[in-house]
Amino acid sequence: MPAFCDVALPVPLDQTFTYAVNGQVPAVGARVLVPFAGQRLMGVVVKLHDLAPAEFDAKPVQQVLDLAPVLPGELMKLAAWIAHYYCAPLGEVLRGMLPLAAEVKRQFLYRIAEAGRRVLYDGAAKGSSRRSKLTPEEQNREYAVLNYLESGEPAKMGALRSATQANKALLEGMVRKKWLTREALAEERDARRTYRVAALVEPEAGARLPKLNDNQLAVMAELAAVGGRLPVRDLQVTLREAGVPESTLGTLVKRGLVAVSEEAEDFHLGGLASGGKKHAHEHALNEEQMEAVGTIAAAMEKGGFRPHLLFGVTGSGKTAVYFAAMQRALDAGRSALLLVPEIGLTPAMAGQMHAAFAGEVALLHSQLTPDERAEQWHRIRRGEARIVVGTRSAVFAPMVRLGLVIVDEEHDSSYKQEETPRYHGRDVAVMRAKLNEATVVLGSATPSLESWANAERGRYHLIEMHKRVANRPLPAVELVDMRAEFQQVGKEEIFSRRLIVETQATLDRGEQAIVLLNRRGYSFVVMCRSCGEKIECENCAISMTYHKPVAETGDGMAQPGQRLECHYCGFRRTVPTTCPKCQSEHLYFMGVGSQQGEERLQEIFPGARIGRMDRDTVRGRSDMERLLTRLHAGEINLLVGTQMIAKGHDIHGVTLVGVVGADFALGLPDFRAAERVFQLLTQVSGRAGRGELPGKVLVQTYHPDHYAVKFAAEHNYPGFVAKEMQYRRWMHYPPFAVLANVIVQSDRLEEAAGWAATLGRWFQKTGLVGIKVLGPAAAPITRLKRIYRFHFVLKAERRQVLGDALRAMMRHAESVEIPRRNLVVDVDAVHLM
Repeated sequence: MPAFCDVALPVPLDQTFTYAVNGQVPAVGARVLVPFAGQRLMGVVVKLHDLAPAEFDAKPVQQVLDLAPVLPGELMKLAAWIAHYYCAPLGEVLRGMLPLAAEVKRQFLYRIAEAGRRVLYDGAAKGSSRRSKLTPEEQNREYAVLNYLESGEPAKMGALRSATQANKALLEGMVRKKWLTREALAEERDARRTYRVAALVEPEAGARLPKLNDNQLAVMAELAAVGGRLPVRDLQVTLREAGVPESTLGTLVKRGLVAVSEEAEDFHLGGLASGGKKHAHEHALNEEQMEAVGTIAAAMEKGGFRPHLLFGVTGSGKTAVYFAAMQRALDAGRSALLLVPEIGLTPAMAGQMHAAFAGEVALLHSQLTPDERAEQWHRIRRGEARIVVGTRSAVFAPMVRLGLVIVDEEHDSSYKQEETPRYHGRDVAVMRAKLNEATVVLGSATPSLESWANAERGRYHLIEMHKRVANRPLPAVELVDMRAEFQQVGKEEIFSRRLIVETQATLDRGEQAIVLLNRRGYSFVVMCRSCGEKIECENCAISMTYHKPVAETGDGMAQPGQRLECHYCGFRRTVPTTCPKCQSEHLYFMGVGSQQGEERLQEIFPGARIGRMDRDTVRGRSDMERLLTRLHAGEINLLVGTQMIAKGHDIHGVTLVGVVGADFALGLPDFRAAERVFQLLTQVSGRAGRGELPGKVLVQTYHPDHYAVKFAAEHNYPGFVAKEMQYRRWMHYPPFAVLANVIVQSDRLEEAAGWAATLGRWFQKTGLVGIKVLGPAAAPITRLKRIYRFHFVLKAERRQVLGDALRAMMRHAESVEIPRRNLVVDVDAVHLM
């Protein structure tokens, strides 16, 4: 029996920790509770051995949570690869793989300290002066807590609250005064969601019912009317409406006439009402779709790792190909994973899958509650769900006999995680398929340049679909030059005359229109006309966005809701009446957001049924579903929103798409700016003409001659790629090089600057071969959530060289005592902000 185990803990340290095996031996891949820095943390066992630590006595494992590994060997290998490739702590990678926080209950134990004993024994007279800021009631509660803990035994917060009425703030204040000590405690809990069911008890043959009062008879009658069984929560609602006391049910249970039992709660997949149109899996496949499915099926049948890039124009029926390929995987006794970029797409896709594959489907995304995620995770692990649909983190689903991995809209930046571990869901999906010897399909109408380069180099098998379903034409795209519009109109307008005319004509025909306005809020800059000061977030070096209230009162005063908001940290403040710097009253609201766009459209088209889709109107998983259901049903005929409206939605009534201000991003200091603009224009254009009627797209632009805009208007992806690849090759950017963004950060400016300078000198002195280092420089957003940031950009032609340089840098940072948590390494960075 091994005497020790190495455990990966969710802490920002690039190491594992050795603990003594005490009693039950955990398996590699199992969860354990261990002591760490005065806390009790959950970790994952990565190694069992008999080698005792030389420098310290290993503490024992406190509790083994799993008899068998919760992470199979291939996921443990994947975690090790992610930690190495992305230079991330293994424990934080494994934490992201295990959405089982609901199964470990975290709370605190409080114990009396020596200072607390002195206060207790000295009495109220000496202690009162120290606590003069507290009310007499609060002082009495403190003494009650000290009395309760006098024996020296620790107590949980719940016990202290019940015995002394002490709240968390009071207890934390006593900890700060060193009257109490606090230690973290983690305990296993059952995260299964259950509900109570009331059922009539079948009487024995010949038995007579006892005499019942009117209330009891009412309960019995209600249960009999619904077949003898009813959830207790539903029964209680009915009883309240009828004026029957809830205690009546308990009386019937005691008399043996009704039984109450716990049953597992069903998980309900979201999904749009079909509205009479066919789901993707119900369409007959055309020739191109059949060829694509045949290629994928042949790869699965042959076995082994087979990567494919499915390049299909918008509306070509890629989703139908996914469904058919997943059915082939199920027929072969394998499971299939589908990743989608946005949570908003997940309920719709999951609903269609449920119609096609029934109970085989599981759903994973961040909007699930912890209990729901744990439930779905266990269903997948037990093999009850062989089809999994989810967002980025679903790539870690513990699937049984994984045979097919599909990444829809593989180009989407949402697949890149912007916190540690900073993995890219698409690339992890490819590695996951490789470790499982499975087939992987990356699908997009606008593939990332990295994936396209892999196809050109022969690493991916390219599958092309150039025709829309039913040979529908791609929408005609017209560019509206806003420079000429300004000269002719004489003032800045949100919407061009051409867009207004086309939108009115579309609404008059009873069709639907979409307007993309890719900024949230009402105005995204508030500036003083007198001194030029912009109102910035107090936590971030970024302009705050003005959000206007939905309506105004009769006297013109703004209703609650008017605010300035930071879209990075969420900080909000009221709108000032004067400039904070010079006290001028001349504040100017600049820039147009989706909220202002909606308001202006309501003025122009008073009869339109307008809806808005952005992060302010779509906050939960049900908001998107309700909005799209209304759109499918025709309750909304004019939709305005941010890039959320561009992602994969299939609304057959939309014949016009207007694009406003999307080329703004061409001015950003980002080498991927042109690629992002091309992708956004192409994707949103693809929402038009997906039904029987042809579509039209109007793109308002100040850069009509830019190649990204021109090629998007021509639906010419190969042309754009050829042009963009030239610039990437000349400038040594991906896919012709690999890069990493290294951020040095601290809540103290001088500390962040000093650490950045230290690393800068090390890079100069070391002279790493094959590495080009840009920086240190202030990050584009120099302060984020009160943290000051400096960064380096590292470029190399070979990935091994880049990885070695990053690991050498982290070793040097540790040697000069730069804390690991203050050093962010973003390999294959998507955003350099």
